[in-house]
Amino acid sequence: MPKVIQIRGVPDDVHAELTRRAEAAGLSLSRFVLRELELTSRLGRNAEIFARLRELPATSITDEEIVEDIRAERDRAG
Repeated sequence: MPKVIQIRGVPDDVHAELTRRAEAAGLSLSRFVLRELELTSRLGRNAEIFARLRELPATSITDEEIVEDIRAERDRAG
């Protein structure tokens, strides 16, 4: 079930800017802020994924080899 978040003490300039951006996007302020929160939460997950990828052992496969393999697989698939 969706949750409600209430934010107190939002400075006037921040509120005005968020309202301006929401209007420019054709969204209500609530919908715009929800969209921004969703983006922020995804960025956090992406950072975790990239951190885990950096921990993987290095490989000697080149970009060219990857492209060649993809093309070969597409050719086989028809």
